[in-house]
Amino acid sequence: MKIISWNVNGIRAVEKKGFIPFIEAEQPDILCLQETKAHDHQLEESLLNIPGYTAYFHSGERKGYSGTAVYYKTAPLTIKTGLSDPIFNNEGRTIILEYPDFILYNVYFPNGQKDDERLQFKMDFNHCLLKDVQALLESDKNVIVCGDINTAHRESDLKNPKENSKRSGFLPIERAWIDDFLNIGMVDSWRIQHPDEIKYSWWSYRFNARNNNAGWRIDSFFVSEKFMPKVDSTDILNDVTGSDHCPIVLTLK
Repeated sequence: MKIISWNVNGIRAVEKKGFIPFIEAEQPDILCLQETKAHDHQLEESLLNIPGYTAYFHSGERKGYSGTAVYYKTAPLTIKTGLSDPIFNNEGRTIILEYPDFILYNVYFPNGQKDDERLQFKMDFNHCLLKDVQALLESDKNVIVCGDINTAHRESDLKNPKENSKRSGFLPIERAWIDDFLNIGMVDSWRIQHPDEIKYSWWSYRFNARNNNAGWRIDSFFVSEKFMPKVDSTDILNDVTGSDHCPIVLTLK
């Protein structure tokens, strides 16, 4: 089973940049999108009904902002949206698919760069997600959390760590949350399989960052530790354009 996660930075924008041919070529079993920036009633039929897939959208109350979507070939046992605390559920950030062998979270984590209030919202959101996932792990469930994490964990996960050490996305408090998340029994699947490789998943639109590969690895598949043996491969498709993020891939045995 192939699962792809991609922050498309606007699904209507990425449609004009090879989105449908990308899906046709890659044929993921599940495609998780973040930052769709659209409600389903705003979309053309070509995006609502991609041959072979069923689409499900979780859009934010504010138009043109945030939002997640999933496309899947095989229907999940259940599909739901949001975290356990409803305060985090009006921006369309979370879709949860339950399959026989695992529960998949597609998450667009908040960005904390705007101000201190928004950073606090991000941290509160992250802690709520941690609590929800921990409860599933304690119930002996296998969990996969994918999406735009909006945080780089280690210095090797961004081009200029020292220069960004006081910027949201690489703050000590944000990096410590990833430590806490891993400590409940989750693993960073790509880093487990590629311990020393430098590869990025997001580049600023400024300063010619992508051409210079001055990026950040802020998109991830976190997998429950006991489920990691079921992971066949992971990849970061940094040659795929169309967004300021590139797709990431998790293939299960």
